[in-house]
Amino acid sequence: MTLESIIKQLVVWYGWKRMADRIPIRCFMFEPTVNSSLKFLRKNPWARQKVEQMFVAGEMKRRRESAGRTAEAKSHRQ
Repeated sequence: MTLESIIKQLVVWYGWKRMADRIPIRCFMFEPTVNSSLKFLRKNPWARQKVEQMFVAGEMKRRRESAGRTAEAKSHRQ
């Protein structure tokens, strides 16, 4: 998965405001764009690591929620 696709997915999940609340970096806080974020994150490995960690945590949460809905649906069918 590319850094660009990670940023785009995080924007869908959280939006720029919540991303900036979680990781207070200028490229998320002031006139955020995917391109400005890519430029900053490629030059700052510490920030990129935080973004990747946020993505992994979000993905794990969605998988758990999805598994819970699947189990719930199965129990209702029985």
